[in-house]
Amino acid sequence: MNRLQHESSPYLLQHANNPVDWYAWKPEAFEKARREDKPILVSIGYSTCHWCHVMERESFEDKEVAEFMNTHFVCIKVDREERPDVDQIYMEACQVLTGHGGWPLNVFLTPDLKPFYAGTYYPPMPAHGRPSWLQVLMNLSHTWQHHRKKVEDQAQRLFEIIEKSDGASLSSRIKVESDSCPFSEEKLHTIWRKLYERADKTHGGFEHAPKFPSTMALQYILAYHFYFGNAEALKHVERSLEHMAAGGIYDHLAGGFARYSTDAEWKVPHFEKMLYDNALLVDLYAVAWKRTRKESFRQVVEETLHWVSSEMTHPEGGFYSALDADSEGVEGKFYVWSAAEIDEVLGQDAGWFKKLYNVSTEGNWEGSNILFRTPAERTGQLPEVDEKKLKAAKARLLAARAKRVRPGLDDKILLGWNALMAKAMLVAFTAFGKEDYRQAALEALDFMLDKFLQPDGLKLYHTYKDGKASYEANLDDYAFLIDALLKAFEVTQNEQWLLQAKRYAEHVMSDFLDDKDKLFYFTSAQQTDLPVRKKDFYDSATPSGNSTMVRNLQRLGILTGNEDYRRLATDMIFALRDSIGKFPSAFSNWALALMGEVKGYLEIAVVGREFMELTRQIQARYLPHAVLIASEGENKAYPLLENRTSADGDTLIYVCQDYTCQRPVRSIGEFDELILNQQRNFST
Repeated sequence: MNRLQHESSPYLLQHANNPVDWYAWKPEAFEKARREDKPILVSIGYSTCHWCHVMERESFEDKEVAEFMNTHFVCIKVDREERPDVDQIYMEACQVLTGHGGWPLNVFLTPDLKPFYAGTYYPPMPAHGRPSWLQVLMNLSHTWQHHRKKVEDQAQRLFEIIEKSDGASLSSRIKVESDSCPFSEEKLHTIWRKLYERADKTHGGFEHAPKFPSTMALQYILAYHFYFGNAEALKHVERSLEHMAAGGIYDHLAGGFARYSTDAEWKVPHFEKMLYDNALLVDLYAVAWKRTRKESFRQVVEETLHWVSSEMTHPEGGFYSALDADSEGVEGKFYVWSAAEIDEVLGQDAGWFKKLYNVSTEGNWEGSNILFRTPAERTGQLPEVDEKKLKAAKARLLAARAKRVRPGLDDKILLGWNALMAKAMLVAFTAFGKEDYRQAALEALDFMLDKFLQPDGLKLYHTYKDGKASYEANLDDYAFLIDALLKAFEVTQNEQWLLQAKRYAEHVMSDFLDDKDKLFYFTSAQQTDLPVRKKDFYDSATPSGNSTMVRNLQRLGILTGNEDYRRLATDMIFALRDSIGKFPSAFSNWALALMGEVKGYLEIAVVGREFMELTRQIQARYLPHAVLIASEGENKAYPLLENRTSADGDTLIYVCQDYTCQRPVRSIGEFDELILNQQRNFST
């Protein structure tokens, strides 16, 4: 009996009618494996994964294959977005065994959950050097029955590697030499040089296809320009953002970015649209607008957040997870156009539109057309476009597209990804002042703190769907939430957000911290359904929970005056010091934390009757490492507001950095001059 019909995950529900006797990751499956002495197959994917859908159609819907799976294995389906902790452990097993990973991820375990074999996609018939799925199943079943000792020995060896693969062994595993001066400006220059070595100087981004947005690396480079005035750094950020916004990776009709580009020029996307990518990109485009005032960056933010509001928002305030790449079983079908379709919809406006978006009769991708523009940087000028006509043409095409069969919506609501989007909306509010962004973000935070709350009134769940929250929140969930809460405090100056951030930081330090190596586990000490507790350090598609906690603790330490927070943040950076310098592309958010440690945070206090107006003006500036607190008068509860008063009815701005304070200033113009002088000092 397939048990997935009782689950809420859209990915698991997609498999609920398979003839495979799927279990979810639950004790009943483990007990069955132990009772019947069978190996466990854990098949991991997510709802918008194209090759997951392919393998389901080819193998999991095949009755003969399903019968063999049911007879010889206990079969478990896992949604990697719902259970990233499970995915983390067994993806590492796959990478150790095969040298690579990806999804669908198929891992075979002993009944005590130790992996002994792993792979990704397998075809229904042998092809391209890969065995068929049924061949894999038959070989592993035979090996389990006739060479049990060999299987168990391999499982034990692999399990020991996974157990020891993080924490104190990180530096030795990646074989780097210890840095004698980890907190120095030279380290920041080294990180910039290493990132720039990998930069695509023609199309933006980094290296070659497939190309991901690499938002955290670009955030570091933008901050590097702020501190050191490096013109090439700013140029690379602008180039990257302009080319992504012009490319097919961006949805030119509805807004929002696809997950990655399959080519170096950002033209051909893998069409799934993920909430977390769009959150990180909104954040990046908004802060880049603050630095450059490029209107194209504002347009990307506004269009993307309109898409989030109209298509990805739960009625009560949370955000859905993703849109599938496929519709009607075909990748990208919803998004591509024939020249004839555009002619039919746009009539006399079709000619200039097709030229602008590189549409041809023969098509620019598999006989159809992906809409993309030639970046202004490559043409040397912006094409002459009547923006009013262009907006009207896009609206007509969008209305026509809306009549097509839509890609599947993954409507589960994930705590961490929602926090990323809430923070991004608040960053967009600080840039553009649109109250809708602020309101949506605060409603989302209220939604999270209500719907995800566990009965103990403190701990949170990881996922929410159909009125029910489930699974323990992980480190990323709490870290991203704390980050969003701190941004909410900065924007509103409402103390409740700061108190919530502090409350959850204390919980994370209590329930996730490894006191020995001063780093956080991915899972809570209370979680018992995994064979091992792991730590995750790498900044990949999203920042790691550990690097995010460093930046949270840096800010909380300044705001609250609690030196324990700042000491722990410093200890964490020191623990990863070699990795940050040696592999900055995998530790870009760590590099931003290191930059904050080296350069020091701007500590800004605004005191007086006009504190909110000046606060909003300050927030519209690009300040990569800043903490801001404001009040009508002195507040001894917070160090930055202690002994800080207004003068003669004027509102004052107090600025300190690196244990040195400047004279208070009275206007945003004086503040700008003060920051400009600081930057001159930075770059000398």
